[in-house]
Amino acid sequence: MHFSKPLAVWATSLMVAASAQAVARPCDEFYARLPNVSRALCNGAQLQPSDARSVKGRTIYTSEVKPAHVKWRVLVVGGIHGDELSSASMTLHWINMAQAEPQQTHWRFVPGLNPDGLFSRPSRRMNANGVDLNRNFPTPNWEKESVIYWEHRTRKDPRRWPGPTSLSEPETKFLYQEIQRFKPNLIVSIHAPYGVLDFDGPVRPPSKLGRLELNQVGVFPGSLGNFGGVYKGMPVVTIELPNATRTPLNVEMRQMWEELGQWMGKTVAQSEPPPKPVVLIK
Repeated sequence: MHFSKPLAVWATSLMVAASAQAVARPCDEFYARLPNVSRALCNGAQLQPSDARSVKGRTIYTSEVKPAHVKWRVLVVGGIHGDELSSASMTLHWINMAQAEPQQTHWRFVPGLNPDGLFSRPSRRMNANGVDLNRNFPTPNWEKESVIYWEHRTRKDPRRWPGPTSLSEPETKFLYQEIQRFKPNLIVSIHAPYGVLDFDGPVRPPSKLGRLELNQVGVFPGSLGNFGGVYKGMPVVTIELPNATRTPLNVEMRQMWEELGQWMGKTVAQSEPPPKPVVLIK
């Protein structure tokens, strides 16, 4: 009994140290690789390891913000393309904003869906299998349309290879399963560097977020927007930041966050959760 208290303190210290180390591991890479990301910002995001691993075995991390009263669920994804570093950075900044202002929203964040692409030197758009993850989701007629798109629209651009089959990659399988589990009322997919706002889905899109104005660029076989917004009838806001290696100013990221929340309050809140699957083929 004499040693029970010191042992308990020692065990608690070990658990605290292990927890701090678990946080530091993803933040070591995010801090070293991403623009405008401090250790404090990353540590504050409280990234948690999912069960999913990339092609090279890297952990895919998530973060969750869930207030006591929830009106809707929003999934935010960055780093689908590994060379779009600013997309992962802004996701981490938005986690910080969600923690401060959850807005009755259950947020689920995936800041780096493609860690092999993000952390390779140099970073690369595709995953370690050379697949463009944003062409690998199971949209209708994927087997036919993805081949036509890749061979004729991109002239077999290796940066846009959709993969051998839909959901052939562990990263897209993970996000597909997250969508099935989480049943989001809205998906926000952050990309770069086209500097526009894209949208797919059955509700009225936002006209702008910050400096980004709505410019719906089309529907692509296997894209997340096509899968979620067109096929599943689930609104997908695709943010194309103007620069892949530099984030907008902090005040601009804040403005985009606030305008997204305002649009959600006017539009997404009016839709019936969860959205029902709608089968449309384009």
